[in-house]
Amino acid sequence: MSDDEKVRENRLRRAAERQGLMLKKSRRRDPRALDYGMYALIDDRNVIVAGATSGRLDFTLDDIQAYLEGGRHG
Repeated sequence: MSDDEKVRENRLRRAAERQGLMLKKSRRRDPRALDYGMYALIDDRNVIVAGATSGRLDFTLDDIQAYLEGGRHG
């Protein structure tokens, strides 16, 4: 991950926190895994509110940003 990507991830993590959410990053370490480097947003009950399909994380940082800017949660 480049420094710019890490800065963006941290910025989006703070934006999520301001909206009462947490940014979760996949823990996969195998670059061939389908959810490697992917993200989801979870609420304070540890429920995924965006970014998961079929039990795996599937949002990119672009998806996270669009979701947060769109304010598509309660």
